[in-house]
Amino acid sequence: MIDYIEKLLAAETVDEVWEQHLARMETFGFDRVLYGLSFELGEAPRGGFDGLFLLTNLPQAFTAGFIGDGLYRETPLARWAARETGALAWPEAIPPGTGAGGRSRALDDLTRRFGLSAGYALSFGVTPPCGRSLGLLIAKRGLSQTDVDEVWAAHGRVITLMNRAAHLKIAALPRAGAHRLTPRQREVLQLVGSGHTMPEIARRLNLQVVTVEKHLRLARELLGAETSAEAVLKAAVTHHIYVPDASLDRQH
Repeated sequence: MIDYIEKLLAAETVDEVWEQHLARMETFGFDRVLYGLSFELGEAPRGGFDGLFLLTNLPQAFTAGFIGDGLYRETPLARWAARETGALAWPEAIPPGTGAGGRSRALDDLTRRFGLSAGYALSFGVTPPCGRSLGLLIAKRGLSQTDVDEVWAAHGRVITLMNRAAHLKIAALPRAGAHRLTPRQREVLQLVGSGHTMPEIARRLNLQVVTVEKHLRLARELLGAETSAEAVLKAAVTHHIYVPDASLDRQH
């Protein structure tokens, strides 16, 4: 546990955290892990857990159906994770026959196809400034829920603490992907967030106002934000501004 925490604290990227977390969870019999962190604030994200920052070693075909097609909405997991914190056994989180009609069959087929029949779900609650987050720990093929429950009875507190520590570390690191911003876009957003006007930002960065406005527009598009205020909030929540390499103190 101490070795894990020391490595976790020393990690500088999400990839480093995720790699060591997967390796440690496998030692407890969980060889597949899914972690989702919402960008939205409040008691529960709109539409359940849409807009997740997602990490998983599950096949893309599973996440495309479970998350992309919204099959998770058919499960008790979605309702539980939006309101509760703690751990939930797999049969309670995603019981067979969940959902209605064809979607129930699709969900059963999906979990059976990828051998998802035992494990635990973890809900970490709201972690300001982010929204809610959840984790799925899926047992190796061949392990029953009874086997997993025995592991949980012996090591559940340690496993939960490790997952919570990994979650807090990931939530504190810049998250790449579709929301990657250029250094100049981060500079502009940080200055907007500090209350500077467009002319003030242009003078500080030795740019034309129209160029500053272009950087701000592109940042809004990357972040999926309708307003500059929303863009600043999203960039701050995902740790893409207010980071040491923003270089706002350089001389122009």
